[in-house]
Amino acid sequence: MNDTTFLYRDDAGIPKLYCEGSALDEIALKYGTPLYVYSREQILQNYKSFSNAIKKTGNKNWVSYAVKANSNLEILRILAEQGAGASVVSGAELLAALKAGFDPKKISFDGPGKTDDEISLAIRSEIFAIDIESIQELSVVNDIAKSLDKKAGICIRVNPHVDAKTHPYISTGLSHNKFGIPFDKAFDAYRAAKSFSHLEIVGLHSHIGSQITEVSPFVEAAESISQFILDLREQEGIVIKHINVGGGEGISYHNVVMHPLLPNDELVNSVPSIDDFVSSVATILSRTGCTINTEPGRAIVANACALITKVLFTKSNGEKHFVIADAAMSDLMRPSLYQAYHEIIPIQINPNSIQKKVDVVGPICETGDFLAKDRLMNDAHRGDMLAVLCAGAYGYVLASNYNLRPRAAEVLVDGSSYKIIRNREQVEDIIG
Repeated sequence: MNDTTFLYRDDAGIPKLYCEGSALDEIALKYGTPLYVYSREQILQNYKSFSNAIKKTGNKNWVSYAVKANSNLEILRILAEQGAGASVVSGAELLAALKAGFDPKKISFDGPGKTDDEISLAIRSEIFAIDIESIQELSVVNDIAKSLDKKAGICIRVNPHVDAKTHPYISTGLSHNKFGIPFDKAFDAYRAAKSFSHLEIVGLHSHIGSQITEVSPFVEAAESISQFILDLREQEGIVIKHINVGGGEGISYHNVVMHPLLPNDELVNSVPSIDDFVSSVATILSRTGCTINTEPGRAIVANACALITKVLFTKSNGEKHFVIADAAMSDLMRPSLYQAYHEIIPIQINPNSIQKKVDVVGPICETGDFLAKDRLMNDAHRGDMLAVLCAGAYGYVLASNYNLRPRAAEVLVDGSSYKIIRNREQVEDIIG
């Protein structure tokens, strides 16, 4: 998280957390908690880092935003205005991308289980490509395109069998994953695609996983993809003109915001720069002569957001200490689902606070409802507000109404001003 977006400022001797030029406690008091607060400036900085890096590798290369990471319409509009493309994985995401103003010629539709209606919508919308995940899907897309009297642009998603060295739930590039077509079957897929009357081969797609914090898996995948494309051209006469390398670039979730009065986190994610991620892959893929796009999601929006939560109670069961907050696994699923780490810091730091290990848990009636376990933190008290950092990706989009809890509101900060970009759900909205 950049120190121009989330940082502590001194307020009468009390360090207070700000997002850009706006005090988070004031925003939370106005809109209530739990509350997602986004920095417009951070989103722009992150996107421009990718855009500048990929433009260095070729003027016709571009960045597509993975809508699944965060599909708030206002955030989509910010990125569409910058000229980003969009990667969508459902018909609803496609409609949201179009509504937000993304150019259809820079939209790709990924995912192994597209419905006929979704395929039809993609073809009628004349998007850049439907990313094909099975040989059977080729035939289905061709038939639907034929019924619409249109040609469907396609990329075939190849599975390079690369270990992304990430959590197994978000690894997508191994042979036992449900995604894509293995290299040894991909030649057959391209031969079949070439034979269909209403398909136009526009490129190749690959995506090996998410929250990848090393360059080496991307390099390994790029080497395999480059060789495959050259072999396909030489042996089959099929010329691939575009490569979609997917996303998955990781971020650091540790030591995001630091202050002398906070505990030092000894665990550090050493994450390569965006330039390192992009240039290492593009240098290899450029040997094919193809245009290239990448599809980051997390790396654009994750560190642009903090989930604000209020402490409801504190308790101790023997040696175990609990901070019970009003944000739950229904607001931020990642800790429960992936055992993911999110830094949690106080909105205001008490200079006299002691530090102890606690579990930060929510009100959901599940033992798995937690935001942090055995975390060394400044002592928290009833009514205190905490910020759960890097909550902008796979946060709200994974939220649920479990225990009939209304989903949180979302706020966008722009300097010293801010606005609501999604209202808090009301109980009446969810009980029918």
